[in-house]
Amino acid sequence: MKYYIPDCFWPVKDQGEYLGHEAISILNTNPEPVQVRMTLYFEDRDKLEGFVLEVPAERTIHFHTYKLKNQDGESIPRGVGYAAVLECGSPVTVQYARVDVTQPELAIATTMAATLPE
Repeated sequence: MKYYIPDCFWPVKDQGEYLGHEAISILNTNPEPVQVRMTLYFEDRDKLEGFVLEVPAERTIHFHTYKLKNQDGESIPRGVGYAAVLECGSPVTVQYARVDVTQPELAIATTMAATLPE
């Protein structure tokens, strides 16, 4: 299964004590754990691979992007728009959320990841 999130962004600027908040939430209702591989795509640079997310059986996990590192220790860059593709062997539910903390009036954007027929 592949899940697509075409509009991701972690802003450089934070608002006071509020860190820029970006999260990928995954719900695994399967009776076994699921390993999710994530690849990032950019407008002006090569893709960034090697992010592996583990979701226990019958659990939900909220991966905050500022904590994620790939297998080479690379982080998701701030201030750069990107798209994410998540791949796993079992069906899960994927949601993306972003809290805009670049202004005093906080705003949240959220969307379900798209899937395409293979």
